[in-house]
Amino acid sequence: MTLFGDGLEAAVQKAFTRPAPKSAPARMRYLVRQLKGTKQVAQLLRVSQRTVERYVKDQIKKPRPDLAARLEREVNKRWQPQIRARARQTAATTGGIVIDTRARIGYTAPVGSTDDARVRHLTVALPPQYAARLFDAQQAGAGDQQLQRIAAEGLKEVYFQDGGRRAGSLEEVRLTDVEHVEFEL
Repeated sequence: MTLFGDGLEAAVQKAFTRPAPKSAPARMRYLVRQLKGTKQVAQLLRVSQRTVERYVKDQIKKPRPDLAARLEREVNKRWQPQIRARARQTAATTGGIVIDTRARIGYTAPVGSTDDARVRHLTVALPPQYAARLFDAQQAGAGDQQLQRIAAEGLKEVYFQDGGRRAGSLEEVRLTDVEHVEFEL
Protein backbone atom coordinates (compact mmCIF):
# COMPACT_ATOMS: atom_id res chain seq x y z
CA MET A 1 0.00 0.00 0.00
CA THR A 2 1.34 3.39 -0.92
CA LEU A 3 0.05 6.00 1.46
CA PHE A 4 0.64 9.09 -0.69
CA GLY A 5 -0.27 7.47 -4.02
CA ASP A 6 -3.52 6.05 -2.63
CA GLY A 7 -4.30 9.38 -0.99
CA LEU A 8 -3.92 11.24 -4.28
CA GLU A 9 -6.07 8.65 -6.03
CA ALA A 10 -8.80 8.95 -3.36
CA ALA A 11 -8.80 12.75 -3.75
CA VAL A 12 -9.33 12.44 -7.49
CA GLN A 13 -12.09 9.86 -7.00
CA LYS A 14 -14.06 12.36 -4.90
CA ALA A 15 -14.55 14.35 -8.12
CA PHE A 16 -16.49 11.53 -9.79
CA THR A 17 -19.95 12.55 -10.95
CA ARG A 18 -21.43 9.03 -10.87
CA PRO A 19 -20.64 6.12 -8.57
CA ALA A 20 -18.67 3.24 -10.03
CA PRO A 21 -20.49 -0.09 -10.47
CA LYS A 22 -20.90 -1.92 -7.15
CA SER A 23 -21.86 -5.51 -7.99
CA ALA A 24 -19.32 -7.97 -9.33
CA PRO A 25 -21.29 -8.73 -12.54
CA ALA A 26 -21.70 -5.01 -13.29
CA ARG A 27 -18.00 -4.40 -12.68
CA MET A 28 -17.10 -7.33 -14.92
CA ARG A 29 -19.36 -6.06 -17.73
CA TYR A 30 -17.75 -2.62 -17.42
CA LEU A 31 -14.26 -4.09 -17.73
CA VAL A 32 -15.31 -6.21 -20.72
CA ARG A 33 -16.58 -3.04 -22.45
CA GLN A 34 -13.43 -1.10 -21.60
CA LEU A 35 -10.95 -3.81 -22.63
CA LYS A 36 -13.11 -5.00 -25.56
CA GLY A 37 -13.23 -8.68 -24.72
CA THR A 38 -13.47 -11.33 -22.05
CA LYS A 39 -10.03 -12.75 -22.79
CA GLN A 40 -8.26 -9.48 -21.91
CA VAL A 41 -10.27 -9.15 -18.67
CA ALA A 42 -9.46 -12.75 -17.74
CA GLN A 43 -5.74 -12.10 -18.20
CA LEU A 44 -5.96 -8.84 -16.25
CA LEU A 45 -7.75 -10.43 -13.29
CA ARG A 46 -5.86 -13.73 -13.49
CA VAL A 47 -8.99 -15.89 -13.86
CA SER A 48 -10.28 -18.07 -16.69
CA GLN A 49 -12.15 -16.60 -19.62
CA ARG A 50 -15.10 -18.84 -18.76
CA THR A 51 -15.26 -17.31 -15.26
CA VAL A 52 -15.47 -13.83 -16.75
CA GLU A 53 -18.25 -14.97 -19.10
CA ARG A 54 -20.19 -16.41 -16.16
CA TYR A 55 -19.95 -13.11 -14.26
CA VAL A 56 -21.12 -11.20 -17.35
CA LYS A 57 -24.18 -13.49 -17.65
CA ASP A 58 -24.95 -13.13 -13.90
CA GLN A 59 -24.32 -16.83 -13.30
CA ILE A 60 -21.80 -15.92 -10.57
CA LYS A 61 -22.53 -12.98 -8.31
CA LYS A 62 -20.14 -13.21 -5.36
CA PRO A 63 -16.38 -13.30 -6.08
CA ARG A 64 -13.63 -14.54 -3.76
CA PRO A 65 -12.20 -11.75 -1.58
CA ASP A 66 -8.93 -11.51 -3.55
CA LEU A 67 -10.78 -11.37 -6.89
CA ALA A 68 -13.24 -8.82 -5.49
CA ALA A 69 -10.34 -6.56 -4.46
CA ARG A 70 -8.66 -6.86 -7.89
CA LEU A 71 -11.97 -6.23 -9.63
CA GLU A 72 -12.69 -3.12 -7.56
CA ARG A 73 -9.16 -1.76 -8.07
CA GLU A 74 -9.24 -2.24 -11.85
CA VAL A 75 -12.69 -0.67 -12.24
CA ASN A 76 -11.77 2.33 -10.07
CA LYS A 77 -8.56 2.78 -12.03
CA ARG A 78 -10.53 3.11 -15.29
CA TRP A 79 -13.73 4.81 -14.08
CA GLN A 80 -14.51 8.25 -15.56
CA PRO A 81 -11.10 9.06 -17.07
CA GLN A 82 -12.20 12.47 -18.39
CA ILE A 83 -13.54 13.59 -15.00
CA ARG A 84 -10.32 12.33 -13.39
CA ALA A 85 -8.17 14.24 -15.90
CA ARG A 86 -10.22 17.42 -15.46
CA ALA A 87 -9.90 17.26 -11.65
CA ARG A 88 -6.13 16.81 -11.91
CA GLN A 89 -5.86 19.65 -14.42
CA THR A 90 -7.90 22.02 -12.24
CA ALA A 91 -5.80 21.23 -9.17
CA ALA A 92 -2.56 21.61 -11.13
CA THR A 93 -3.44 24.93 -12.75
CA THR A 94 -5.79 26.91 -10.53
CA GLY A 95 -7.08 25.10 -7.46
CA GLY A 96 -4.08 23.58 -5.75
CA ILE A 97 -4.37 20.73 -3.28
CA VAL A 98 -4.98 20.53 0.46
CA ILE A 99 -2.88 18.07 2.42
CA ASP A 100 -3.98 16.89 5.85
CA THR A 101 -1.27 14.87 7.56
CA ARG A 102 -0.12 13.68 10.93
CA ALA A 103 3.56 12.85 10.77
CA ARG A 104 6.92 13.44 12.36
CA ILE A 105 8.18 16.63 10.76
CA GLY A 106 11.70 17.93 11.20
CA TYR A 107 13.94 20.26 9.28
CA THR A 108 17.54 21.16 8.65
CA ALA A 109 18.37 24.68 9.79
CA PRO A 110 21.37 26.72 10.93
CA VAL A 111 23.04 26.00 14.27
CA GLY A 112 21.16 27.37 17.24
CA SER A 113 17.63 26.61 16.13
CA THR A 114 15.43 23.85 17.51
CA ASP A 115 15.20 21.56 14.53
CA ASP A 116 14.22 18.39 16.39
CA ALA A 117 11.55 16.44 14.57
CA ARG A 118 8.23 16.20 16.34
CA VAL A 119 4.81 14.82 15.52
CA ARG A 120 2.57 17.49 14.02
CA HIS A 121 -0.91 17.45 12.60
CA LEU A 122 -1.03 19.88 9.69
CA THR A 123 -3.74 20.84 7.24
CA VAL A 124 -2.15 23.04 4.59
CA ALA A 125 -3.31 24.26 1.18
CA LEU A 126 -0.48 23.73 -1.27
CA PRO A 127 -0.27 25.93 -4.40
CA PRO A 128 -1.09 24.51 -7.85
CA GLN A 129 2.57 23.91 -8.80
CA TYR A 130 2.90 21.33 -6.01
CA ALA A 131 -0.34 19.65 -7.08
CA ALA A 132 1.06 19.49 -10.61
CA ARG A 133 4.35 18.03 -9.38
CA LEU A 134 2.55 15.43 -7.25
CA PHE A 135 0.26 14.32 -10.09
CA ASP A 136 3.09 14.31 -12.65
CA ALA A 137 5.27 12.21 -10.37
CA GLN A 138 2.38 9.83 -9.70
CA GLN A 139 1.71 9.46 -13.44
CA ALA A 140 5.41 8.76 -14.03
CA GLY A 141 5.24 5.90 -11.53
CA ALA A 142 7.03 7.58 -8.64
CA GLY A 143 7.14 5.76 -5.34
CA ASP A 144 5.85 6.94 -2.01
CA GLN A 145 9.25 8.34 -1.02
CA GLN A 146 9.35 10.74 -3.96
CA LEU A 147 5.75 11.86 -3.43
CA GLN A 148 6.58 12.36 0.24
CA ARG A 149 9.57 14.57 -0.67
CA ILE A 150 7.43 16.73 -2.96
CA ALA A 151 4.81 17.14 -0.21
CA ALA A 152 7.59 18.03 2.27
CA GLU A 153 8.90 20.72 -0.11
CA GLY A 154 5.40 22.16 -0.34
CA LEU A 155 5.04 22.18 3.44
CA LYS A 156 8.42 23.88 3.72
CA GLU A 157 7.41 26.69 1.39
CA VAL A 158 3.85 27.22 2.59
CA TYR A 159 3.87 26.30 6.29
CA PHE A 160 7.40 26.92 7.52
CA GLN A 161 8.55 29.74 5.22
CA ASP A 162 5.12 31.28 4.62
CA GLY A 163 5.92 32.03 0.98
CA GLY A 164 9.34 33.54 1.79
CA ARG A 165 8.23 35.81 4.66
CA ARG A 166 10.01 33.83 7.42
CA ALA A 167 12.51 31.04 8.07
CA GLY A 168 14.55 31.98 5.00
CA SER A 169 17.55 29.96 6.16
CA LEU A 170 15.55 26.73 6.37
CA GLU A 171 17.28 24.15 4.17
CA GLU A 172 15.22 20.97 4.12
CA VAL A 173 12.02 19.63 5.69
CA ARG A 174 11.82 15.93 6.50
CA LEU A 175 8.46 14.17 6.65
CA THR A 176 8.80 10.79 8.38
CA ASP A 177 6.68 8.32 10.38
CA VAL A 178 3.54 9.33 8.50
CA GLU A 179 0.51 8.18 10.51
CA HIS A 180 -2.15 9.73 8.31
CA VAL A 181 -2.28 11.60 5.02
CA GLU A 182 -5.32 12.78 3.11
CA PHE A 183 -5.60 15.04 0.07
CA GLU A 184 -8.48 17.26 -1.02
CA LEU A 185 -8.78 18.95 -4.40
